[in-house]
Amino acid sequence: AVFLAPPDQRKVKAAELAQKWRERVGDVIGAETLTFKFAAGPASDAPINFQLSHANLDVLDEAGRKVAASLRTYEGVKDIDDGFTWGKQQLDFRLTSEGRSLGITETELASQVRHAFFGAEAVRQQRGRDELRVYVRLPEAERRSLQNVEQLLLRTPSGGEIPLAVAAEIDRGRAYTSIGRKEGRRVINVTADVEGSTNADEIVQDMIKNRLPELAADYPGLTYELSGQQKDRKESMQYLGIGFLIALIAMYALMAVPFRSYSQPAIIMTAIPFGMIGAVGGHLLLGFDMSLMSMMGVVALSGVVVNDSIVMISAINEYRASGMTMLDAVVAGGTRRFRPILLTTLTTFFGLAPMILETSVQAQFLVPMALSLGFGVLFATLITLQLVPAVYMILQDIHRVTAKAGRSVAKLFGAAERDAEASS
Repeated sequence: AVFLAPPDQRKVKAAELAQKWRERVGDVIGAETLTFKFAAGPASDAPINFQLSHANLDVLDEAGRKVAASLRTYEGVKDIDDGFTWGKQQLDFRLTSEGRSLGITETELASQVRHAFFGAEAVRQQRGRDELRVYVRLPEAERRSLQNVEQLLLRTPSGGEIPLAVAAEIDRGRAYTSIGRKEGRRVINVTADVEGSTNADEIVQDMIKNRLPELAADYPGLTYELSGQQKDRKESMQYLGIGFLIALIAMYALMAVPFRSYSQPAIIMTAIPFGMIGAVGGHLLLGFDMSLMSMMGVVALSGVVVNDSIVMISAINEYRASGMTMLDAVVAGGTRRFRPILLTTLTTFFGLAPMILETSVQAQFLVPMALSLGFGVLFATLITLQLVPAVYMILQDIHRVTAKAGRSVAKLFGAAERDAEASS
């Protein structure tokens, strides 16, 4: 690991250093995996991480390679790992029928091979506070090559001897560095990293939509799911969405009680979607991607943007209660609350501006949240000053027309009843 000096003490960025290092090293012959990573904070998982599951390890190996090959077709994807990392070479022993007929078991076979090449504990002595163990094994000259293994004589339960090459079949193999399981099935993780301007979410969604279903059809029983960053983000977004819905319901209920109306809280909450539009626009303007912190800022924004609408609706209601006409009350309320609304919005935005424009590494995690709050409040206020009064008047017109239609219906039914009574 290389630890860089603080950003204000160096001219090169961590991403640039990693890229130059990658270009300078190039392809290393014989290397199975070679990655160059940098992190501004605690180490994190790969931005692209698919977890494949199947009962057959050979199928997993082949499927993992195909997923890795698919990822290589996307521009900006790097450090692709197919999920399999072979370990050291090993010898696999499988008892023959002749070895079994002599009473040798797998446990006895493994024990004798271990004792011959690693050693068997012969004696254990105590020397002061330390314990000394003495192992006995074959001389070094008799445990150097595969031929020594094949010529090893195994003792049978009856006291006889048989060469290892006769008692068991010997195959060369490779050990796995790790074996992952989930719900009793073997799993592997195919991971990849992306360059700075590449959107990992778009690649993941395209893989799920177009590539992985075809792979699952080619290998029956193969399942796949997101893992790592993508899985955590998906779960966090689901919980955040549920919390956001509960917050909206709570805000509506809290506003419906003092206003004594079911429609006016809905007018107030019309500013929330426009605040979201402003948050997205702020990210596009400054070149940031929408992240989990951005969505947290949007949730917090929902409780802030309604404040301007609340004070405007309250002022209009006060003027209407004093006897003003609908149009005069709306104009007077908008005029009276224009300056407080504008000043509140500007002070909020400029208060968040230092965080939005901060370039230090420590502040980069909070910039998306500040963007959502700052630009969301700014954009929603401009809409609030025009949309809320217009919707208020439209709603009152609807109420007036509905009431007039109700009175007309009541008169019609009243006239019908009088005619019926007169005829009787």
